[in-house]
Amino acid sequence: MAGDQQKLHAIMVPYPLQGHVIPAVHLAVKLAAKGFAVTFVNTHSVHHYYISKSLPSNAGGDIFAGARESGLDIRYATVSDGLPVGFDRSLNHGQFMESLLHVFSAHVDELVGGIVRKSEPPVTCLIADTFYVWPSMIAEKYGLVNVSFWTEPALVLNLYYHLHLLRENGHFGCSDKREDTIDYIPGVPSIKPTDLMSYLQAVDVSTVEHRIINRAFDDVKRADIILCNTVRELELESISALHQNQPMYAIGPIFPNGFTKSLVATSLWPESNCAHWLDARPNGSVLYVSFGSYAHVTKTDIVEIAHGLLLSGVGFVWVLRPDIVSSDEADVLPVGFQEHVKDQGMMVPWCNQIDVISHQAVGGFLTHCGWNSILESMWCAVPLLCFPLLTDQFTNRKLVVDDWKVGLNLCDQGAVTREEVADKISCLMNGTTSEELRRETEKMKSILEDALAVDGSSQTNFNQFVKKMNKKINLLSNHV
Repeated sequence: MAGDQQKLHAIMVPYPLQGHVIPAVHLAVKLAAKGFAVTFVNTHSVHHYYISKSLPSNAGGDIFAGARESGLDIRYATVSDGLPVGFDRSLNHGQFMESLLHVFSAHVDELVGGIVRKSEPPVTCLIADTFYVWPSMIAEKYGLVNVSFWTEPALVLNLYYHLHLLRENGHFGCSDKREDTIDYIPGVPSIKPTDLMSYLQAVDVSTVEHRIINRAFDDVKRADIILCNTVRELELESISALHQNQPMYAIGPIFPNGFTKSLVATSLWPESNCAHWLDARPNGSVLYVSFGSYAHVTKTDIVEIAHGLLLSGVGFVWVLRPDIVSSDEADVLPVGFQEHVKDQGMMVPWCNQIDVISHQAVGGFLTHCGWNSILESMWCAVPLLCFPLLTDQFTNRKLVVDDWKVGLNLCDQGAVTREEVADKISCLMNGTTSEELRRETEKMKSILEDALAVDGSSQTNFNQFVKKMNKKINLLSNHV
């Protein structure tokens, strides 16, 4: 009946990389707590090869079992990305992206169709990662509200959104690409070409990643709503510029409630417990080092960073994924390094990052500048040492170092050297520069906390999104 309030039911499809899955999981929990039914869709690969490894044995292969026990209506489904589960997606990134571009949509289409036909309450919206090329097609096919979920800063979305301007002005896709400052993007006062995302700095723009970017950022312009994991007060100009084109809600930072360990498993590897080691360390004395879940680092850089850590004398927890250099490279550390630093540092293949950086012993974070890591660090008032590796991380670095003043560059002159690593660690952890960074991170922490408060900007935006969704669904119901 038209007068009844229909329960909202969202199908959520995150991009199959950990940095995208994590905020999508937290958003699913946040939506369910607001009364949504959510069907969360992971790829077979993300589920079986990675997340299932960190599930408790009684979960029955369902990462949301614990969330449902707490009363949240979150269903779980998995779908093929078009490749065998055992295929090494990290080592064969190009083939992985080709499959996501050409094959994945057919599997999603079939899955969504099945859910739409059978689910109660009826499916009302599709919430898909902005990097997908197919959401508008599938949402239109099944009569769903098309919600695009952007997991990176609004600045990065704004630059991709105006790719045509970068191309027209010779800052992207031109053989004689300009090197002058970019000052013509709406909502971006100025940015250097070297601060653009790595894909926009590339000489070869015919790659699969560029084909995905071209199609995805055309497709997002057909979305009914964009949700962005950022904070209005941090990126007001970019958010305002994008909002001129279509409804956009900054609802970040999207964290587990209370910034505690999530009810839902999101890790791609089993996690080591660092608490006992950290408990024995003085407050603010430990540097946390992690380069994320996917990007590779050269063996040369790993060796220089290792020597720099040793020279600095600073205590550290270093996350060294087994595939940090490549999926088949062993012994990436200098000979004898682990013996030399056994009293100085702890090395683990993976850990719960929230647990570590929120620990009182941690006073700095050497990071690849993934957006989740940046938001988590600012929430914990932990300053950053920036070592961007790919994609949005170069633009994120600009925000951290140049705009918000909560971090330093690891290597100002290009190549990583052990001497500069040791020097920058010292600046980050001790002295006048360290004190200045900590003051700024405390300011950022307050901004994030205020945004998530009952009347804060992000909470208000989230409530407005839910209200808009209800209005859209009621309008659709009245037309049926």
